[in-house]
Amino acid sequence: MAAAASPAVHTVELAKRYRSTVALAGLTMTVPRGEVFGFLGPNGAGKTTSVKLLLGLIRPSAGEAWVLGRPIGDLQTRRRIGYLPELFRYQHWLTAREVLAVHCELARLPRSTWREEIAEALVTVGLDERAGHRVGTFSKGMQQRLGLGVALLGKPDLIFLDEPTSALDPVGRHDVRQVIHRLRDRGSAVFLNSHLLTEVEMVCDRVAMVDRGRVIATGTLDELLGGQAVRIRVTGLETAQRASLKTFGELDDDGEWITVRGLEPDRVPELVTTVVGMGGRLYSVEPRHQTLEDRFLQLLGEN
Repeated sequence: MAAAASPAVHTVELAKRYRSTVALAGLTMTVPRGEVFGFLGPNGAGKTTSVKLLLGLIRPSAGEAWVLGRPIGDLQTRRRIGYLPELFRYQHWLTAREVLAVHCELARLPRSTWREEIAEALVTVGLDERAGHRVGTFSKGMQQRLGLGVALLGKPDLIFLDEPTSALDPVGRHDVRQVIHRLRDRGSAVFLNSHLLTEVEMVCDRVAMVDRGRVIATGTLDELLGGQAVRIRVTGLETAQRASLKTFGELDDDGEWITVRGLEPDRVPELVTTVVGMGGRLYSVEPRHQTLEDRFLQLLGEN
């Protein structure tokens, strides 16, 4: 796979087994460069195993994968990757600046660049005024900011973020979203593993949903959410009449409310006219946008 034209991540039936336990059944997906990619799934779906495989921390049992155009585990490629794990520990006796210096050393960055790299990381994550404070005095949210700063050292082409906002307050989450947008704007790919679906919906360009070790849906948010929807509360229609409304889009009928997905806004008056023409009594018409959580739960139920 030519590096220049390759996606940030590409996997084909990537699998991992531990004796009789299947941690990842067969992951196939593509993460374009310069995009924020959300990786979603319930506990036990294989998300953490996938990240470890892509980082070269464990070996696959089957399948293939490439990261930045090279097979997974390539040492030179790993130096172009940033990583914020969900569970992290930094030496409590070191200052924030010293922690970043340790990771500059581990990443083998040229010593001449350390001062600039550390200063830029501290400013980016909002810790420049706490640079000389010991990590042991930091809250969990501040340590998470520091971890994000570590992931940004060396201006990586691909950044893996595992639950990057789980310990942050609303202001901190907003700041992290801004950082992610800046990373995308400079051409980096961001691989975001998060259970906060509202955060994913606000920041991601593309999403993959995984269950039982396989991708069950992938695409842009517009593709996954199916555009607009409208919900109507109606009585007086026979079962067959209610079912006939599927000509307007995908129906979800719970007996009292009918939700029509994929309905363009300019067809709502036509829907209302049709319902009234069949003798239905309308009590409410509500435009509705399907959320990522709605779609996520729907796909898990189908799977």
